[in-house]
Amino acid sequence: MKKIKRTCVFLVILVIGPILSVACGQIHLDRDWRTASRTSANIAPSSNHPEAIVQIYSARAFNWRGIFAVHTWIATKLPQDEHFVVHDVIGWRKFSHRPVLASYVDTPDRLWFGNRPEILVDLRGKPAEIAIPKIVHAIQNYPYSSNYRLWPGPNSNTFTAYVGREVPDLGLHLPPTAIGKDFPANFYIFSTSPSGTGYQASVGGLLGLTAAWHEGIEVSALGLVVGLDIRRPAIKLPGIGRLGFPQD
Repeated sequence: MKKIKRTCVFLVILVIGPILSVACGQIHLDRDWRTASRTSANIAPSSNHPEAIVQIYSARAFNWRGIFAVHTWIATKLPQDEHFVVHDVIGWRKFSHRPVLASYVDTPDRLWFGNRPEILVDLRGKPAEIAIPKIVHAIQNYPYSSNYRLWPGPNSNTFTAYVGREVPDLGLHLPPTAIGKDFPANFYIFSTSPSGTGYQASVGGLLGLTAAWHEGIEVSALGLVVGLDIRRPAIKLPGIGRLGFPQD
């Protein structure tokens, strides 16, 4: 009976966050992708900014997917360029028989179909200039450039987490709602955490454990994350994300 009770409590913890995110009006289920806003959130600097820039963004996924998860992407700009290059994975590219991973010139901080992004990484100047070639190399070696699965991965968050592992200079700390971040590259069970400050074990993205300085302790079940951040005190819940100090 004790095991059954513990299992029930754990299942309640997994689903209470997504339910609350809908009840509190954080998720909009009535948007049409054809009319949803894709304007700039006015977070990124001007494209004529003289320095190199690396930014990583996160925004609630579109429609019902946003109940559980966020979508993440990477933007880079070399010092001599007057434009940003956005790098992301989008599943519906498969419908036109294209690779799901693409790099293209675009506004880096567009709303994700009406959902305002938040910035996870903001490197500028020399650190960004050093990081960009490493990011490009990681993108070229991403093992799932033509493969996409909404759950448990590989998806957009799998891609961003992969780049974070390959370029630890980024110090990438993905939110617990980045479902797919724990899907293992090349199906490895053991790897570093996306921030590069610890380690994780993951069985196909369905069951995993992360212990890292930036991520804290995270337990992943069916892609949903429950965790505790000690460095910047917070608890992590599915659907809701962090409750406590914001991540840096």
